[in-house]
Amino acid sequence: MLQVKDLSVHYGMIQALRQVSLEVNEGEIVALIGANGAGKTTLLHAISGLVKKSEGEIIFLENSLNKATARSIVSSGITQVPEGRRIFPDMSVAENLLMGAYLRKDKKGIEEDMQKVYERFPRLNERKKQLAGTLSGGEQQMLAMGRALMAKPKLLLLDEPSMGLSPLLVKEIFSIITEINKQGTTVLLVEQNARMALQIADRAYVMETGKIVLSGTGEELAASDEIKKAYLGG
Repeated sequence: MLQVKDLSVHYGMIQALRQVSLEVNEGEIVALIGANGAGKTTLLHAISGLVKKSEGEIIFLENSLNKATARSIVSSGITQVPEGRRIFPDMSVAENLLMGAYLRKDKKGIEEDMQKVYERFPRLNERKKQLAGTLSGGEQQMLAMGRALMAKPKLLLLDEPSMGLSPLLVKEIFSIITEINKQGTTVLLVEQNARMALQIADRAYVMETGKIVLSGTGEELAASDEIKKAYLGG
């Protein structure tokens, strides 16, 4: 579904990504793990069209995204849930969800999908008229995910969904990610919580200083002594 080939990104003189290649197949959960500053968020931003590539190619559903705008990338079926959630605090829960569907014209379909989001996240349904800025961290994460689903993505990019959440909520968020995937959405997940990410991932890549240094199935990487030592506290 997604192919990233020899991708490099520079911020001025600093090279953030160095010839990164990876692929995501339809129906998979693929995890991207690595220390802070490894380049994981930059990679998601490059796929979403939010940062310029220095070289390389990104192909989605056999179409090159090299000249695509961020808007047309969303239209093609890629939606990102950004790190830190980035909800609109002064808008209601319902208004935030509608913002996720801003490129859609099918009013009936939008209403149906709103109901599906409320069924998946009952707490959002209870708080639909509440200002998003007054929600708890966990509820804001659910809202950010619900808003992304309103765009009907084929590929969902999740950037640190467990950040700042209690262990109980982290478990809930990961179970929701698995459920979203089972219902047909492919997922590329960037996550500091390597243990949880590898538990749900079909495959995973490890990034260090802008490069992919390891890849394998979630199980293989979770069992690797190198990964245990570096990321799993073992």
